[in-house]
Amino acid sequence: MPDLFDVSQEVVLVTGASQGLGRQFARVLSAHGAAVVLAARQTAKLQSLEQEIRGRGGRAAAVEMDVTDTASISKAIDSAEAALGPISVLINNAGIAVEKLAVDQTEADFDAVINANLKGAYFVTTEVARRMIAQRRQGNIVNVASVLGLGVMKSVSPYAISKAGLLQATKAMALELAANNIRVNALAPGYIDTDINHEFWSTPAGERLAKRIPQRRVGAESDLDGAILLLASNASRYMTGSVVTIDGGFLLT
Repeated sequence: MPDLFDVSQEVVLVTGASQGLGRQFARVLSAHGAAVVLAARQTAKLQSLEQEIRGRGGRAAAVEMDVTDTASISKAIDSAEAALGPISVLINNAGIAVEKLAVDQTEADFDAVINANLKGAYFVTTEVARRMIAQRRQGNIVNVASVLGLGVMKSVSPYAISKAGLLQATKAMALELAANNIRVNALAPGYIDTDINHEFWSTPAGERLAKRIPQRRVGAESDLDGAILLLASNASRYMTGSVVTIDGGFLLT
């Protein structure tokens, strides 16, 4: 039987690939045979990941991309396609958070989060989709949202707003692009232990938060491997506009 989760023929663009979940997604997809385009603003980190993947026999290309700058998006995708060929799978993973109560968030804070997490993903999607349509190729877009697009916590209101918007963008794009054989789905992770927040989970506040998760633990980056392979591969061929939640049951509380 053919492998439903085969991605060996795919050219996958991962935004925010320099660290955390983006880096993990790139590693996993590469390990399963995909050619991966690593996009982020921090190119030094990208180059070490590119060398790591190539050292294991994988195909990878690092490109500098600022998702808040549409000219940067277009230039980066030109470079990506010159290196590895047309993009067949896009993983919109780039994003930031500013932790302050709403009354302390500045206009600059709000704009930075919305521009990176929502506007950026929207315009990377439209740029990639236009190329897929012009080339008459089927395509696949995965938006990395969050459980905070479905529920809320204190001190990250712009982030929660941006991720809720990204879930709605996923559905709107899925509806519009289905006729072009382009699927759009979202991944909604819960609390995941990454480089950025690793120290937090050993603090009293981190331990209290972990205990609120029904599975009684924080997720590991590898807990998302199965879901990203599902959404990036033909295994999800009849899914579009869907949201896959991976949170240890967090939203149940």
